[in-house]
Amino acid sequence: MTIRKLTGGKPRPAAAFIGGAVGLASLIAVAAPSLIAARAPAEPADVSQYLGTRAGVTPAAARTNIRIDYATLDRRLTAAASKPDIVGMAVAVIENGEITFLKGYGTTTAAGTEPVGPTTVFRWASLSKGVAATMVGLLADEGRLSLDEPVARFNTSLKLPNGGEQLATVADILSHRVGIPHNASDNKLEAGADPRVLRETLATIGRACAPGTCHSYQNIAFDTTSEIVQRVTGQPYIEQVRRRIFAPLGMHTASLTRAGLVASKSWARPHVGRRTVEVNDNYYRVPAAGGVNSSILDLALWMRAQVGLAPQVLPQRVLDTIHQARVATDRRGTVFSRAMGPSQYGLGWRDYNYGGHWLVGHQGAVSGYRSTILFDPRTRSGVAVLWNSQSGRPVGVQLEVLEMLYGQPRQDWLKIDAPGGATELAAQ
Repeated sequence: MTIRKLTGGKPRPAAAFIGGAVGLASLIAVAAPSLIAARAPAEPADVSQYLGTRAGVTPAAARTNIRIDYATLDRRLTAAASKPDIVGMAVAVIENGEITFLKGYGTTTAAGTEPVGPTTVFRWASLSKGVAATMVGLLADEGRLSLDEPVARFNTSLKLPNGGEQLATVADILSHRVGIPHNASDNKLEAGADPRVLRETLATIGRACAPGTCHSYQNIAFDTTSEIVQRVTGQPYIEQVRRRIFAPLGMHTASLTRAGLVASKSWARPHVGRRTVEVNDNYYRVPAAGGVNSSILDLALWMRAQVGLAPQVLPQRVLDTIHQARVATDRRGTVFSRAMGPSQYGLGWRDYNYGGHWLVGHQGAVSGYRSTILFDPRTRSGVAVLWNSQSGRPVGVQLEVLEMLYGQPRQDWLKIDAPGGATELAAQ
C-alpha cells in the first residue's frame, strides 16, 4: 500500500488560527458562557455570528463547504449516549480547519448528575503516543537528536534481547519496531512494577524479530521516549511537553499526571460497566505511552495543530516526519479496522488509506476510559471522541462522520437501533 505524503498546501498564517479561536470561543459561549473570560480574554466581545442553535454546533450558515450534517450527528450522538453502555462522552469535529462541533453527552459518573461538557477532563490513554512523537520530532527538527540514532546513545534504561538497543533507533521506538513481543511486560506494569526496571529486564524475553524489521505494539519500551527527552533537554519529559506543546497551543486543561486529572474542575470518573472504579497510576508512570489527560476542547486544539494549523508551534516539516508511514500493522480483527482497511504506523500515529483518502489517527484504552482521534490532513477535517466507559460503541462516531464527509452511503455504525454494546467496534 502506498501512503500519500501530506498535501495540505502552505501553512496558514497565525491569523488563521486566531480566526478559528473566535469560532471556538463562541462554541464555548453556547455550552459554558462563564468560560469566555477565563479562556479567551483577547477575543472580541461580539461573537454572535458564530453562535449555533444547540450547544456545541456551529451552524452551516457560518461556514463554507460544509459536508457534515451536524443536526443529524447530534441526534445520533444523543441516542447513542442514552444506551446503558455509555456513561459520559465528549465529541469534537473539525471541518475545513475549523472546529465545527464540540459537545458533551451523559454524565461524569453513572450515579451522578454532573453533565459532561467541553471542558470536562478525560484520559487520552494511547493518544498520548502522538504527543511523545511530536515532542521528539521537535527536538529532531532542531538538530538536538537524530531519529536514526541508536537508542543506546542516550544511556536509557532500555535493554533489548541480544543487545538490540545498540541497533534499535529512536524512530524504531516511536514506531514500535524494537523487536519484542507486543505489549511486553504490560501485565507487570499493571501489577505495580517500576517501568525503568521493566525496561532493563526486556533483554531477558524472547525476541519477535530483529529491531527495525516488524511492528509490535509497546507501552513500556515506547516510554523510553520520556528518558530520551530528559537526556537531551535536561528537563523532565512532563515539563518539556507542558512548555513546548500544551502551553503554546492553549491546552489549559491538559496534564500528564493522576494529580492533574483529579484536580480538574470537572473530570469524568472511569467506569467498568456502570460501576465507577478508582483511577490508578500504572500508565501515568509511562507518560509518553499513556499519560495525557485533557478536555475535548483541548483535544480539538491538538487535532487542529496536527493538521497544520499551528505552524508557529508545530512546523509542517515536523508533522510530515511523524505522520509518514513506516511499517505495516495488519490490524483487521474488528469492525473498525476492517472498515478502515490495511493500516500502517508512523511515529506515534497510525496511517490509513480509507477509500483513497489518507487518514491519520490513533485509539487509546486504559481501565474505565477510551479515546479515539482520526483526521484527514489534506482537507483539514477530523473527529475525536473521549468517553469514560469501556464501551466500543463511540468508535462508530468516526465512521459515521467519515461517511458524511466523503458523501458515502450511510450505515448504522453507532448501533443505536440494535441491541447490545457494539463492543466489536473497539480496536486495540
